[in-house]
Amino acid sequence: MFRSAGAEYLAQEDINETDAMIEISLQLNRTILKAADGVRSCPAFAGCYNEELGTVCYFNAGHTAGLAMGSSGVTELHATGLPLGLFSHSPSDAGVVALEPGAVLLLVSRGVVEGKHKSEEFGLGRVKEGFEQRRSESAKEICLSMLDDVKQFSGNARMRNDLTALALVRTNKASGTSLKL
Repeated sequence: MFRSAGAEYLAQEDINETDAMIEISLQLNRTILKAADGVRSCPAFAGCYNEELGTVCYFNAGHTAGLAMGSSGVTELHATGLPLGLFSHSPSDAGVVALEPGAVLLLVSRGVVEGKHKSEEFGLGRVKEGFEQRRSESAKEICLSMLDDVKQFSGNARMRNDLTALALVRTNKASGTSLKL
């Protein structure tokens, strides 16, 4: 559903990206409710990157806050709505974040934030701290570093949830702007 509806809504000539992302969240929500044959909490973060403008239009349906880092520091991309799959007509709002050349968008799963050492969670604060201290321009290295940080914090203990990180790096090359995932 996401691939077909996303392509349909986002490929239009005179697109309003925020309206398209809200409609996509509605369609995803209905698909989840139908597939689950009832209520199912499904936190989600979805976005559309506009290479020409360097913007990400997104919705955050109850997911861990995304982090965008540029020259002015780190901005948290908090939830714009409830998790999908809870109510039939509960859309998420859409937000827009601009990524200047050199900026990075980082998403981590709940398992990263909830990674534990004894009874203490890794937390979003440690994610932000590690993100701010990054030394790499590579999206892959940023993700691996973040996952390594939570594993070291937890003493390599078995995790209850998955550990996932996704980074988007906007670079500025001589031939124009490019994107690294």
